[in-house]
Amino acid sequence: MAVRIRLTRIGRKKKPFYRVVVADSECPRDGKFLDILGTYDPLQDPAKIDINDQKLQDWLGKGALPTTTVKSLIKKAAVAAG
Repeated sequence: MAVRIRLTRIGRKKKPFYRVVVADSECPRDGKFLDILGTYDPLQDPAKIDINDQKLQDWLGKGALPTTTVKSLIKKAAVAAG
């Protein structure tokens, strides 16, 4: 079972809002997931990124791989925080 850290969409039509989740790589985008790590709101100016660092480090330590989009969000969140 390959575990990925990726986005799942929960916003309505024309109003995107995403959760950063840990899920099996074979599950559908909005399907079953293992854990919620944070949220991403691209409509705010600047875009709002909230990620729980403790949970993120825990899952990365267990071998979960972030997608390219989530990897860039993690970098932006780290820059915004510190």
